[in-house]
Amino acid sequence: MHDCCSTPDISTLSNQSVCPRDGSKGKPVKLITLKSLLQPVALEQLDPQQPYFFCAHTDCPIVYFSELGQEFTTADVKVSVFQKDQRDAVPVCYCFGWSRQRIQEEIEREGKSRAIASITAHIKAKRCGCEVNNPQGFCCLTNVRSVIQAVMSTG
Repeated sequence: MHDCCSTPDISTLSNQSVCPRDGSKGKPVKLITLKSLLQPVALEQLDPQQPYFFCAHTDCPIVYFSELGQEFTTADVKVSVFQKDQRDAVPVCYCFGWSRQRIQEEIEREGKSRAIASITAHIKAKRCGCEVNNPQGFCCLTNVRSVIQAVMSTG
C-alpha cells in the first residue's frame, strides 16, 4: 500500500471511463482494490490487464466496470458500498469504523463529531488502508465530511 490516502494515478488511463449502465463518469481504481474486495466468484472473472473504474452513482448497481464493458455489481463486492447503500450502519470510513450511525450518535451526544480529527490522525500515523478496505479505493474524508454536514444541517 504505497500511499492509500491519495487518488490513483490516472495518467495512464483513457477517457473511456463512463459507466455502461448509468452513463456517469467513473473514477479510476487500483487493481488491488478489486482483488481485496471482490467476492471469490467475481474475482475469478477479473482481467488484471484492464483498467477499472468505480461508479459512485447512488442508483446504479454497478460498483466497478472496465473499458471493455465488464461489470461488477454490489452483489459482487464483499462489503456494503457507502455510495450505494443508504443504511445507517454502512461504513463511511472502512478503515476505522465510522458509519453514518456512529457519526450521528456522536453529534447527538456531543454536539459535534471527532471523526475527521480521528481519521486524520490515523492517516498521519500511516495506519489507513483505503485501497484495500474502501470500495472507492481511496480516502473517505470527503464522504465523512458530507455525512457530518448532512447530520449537522438536519439536527
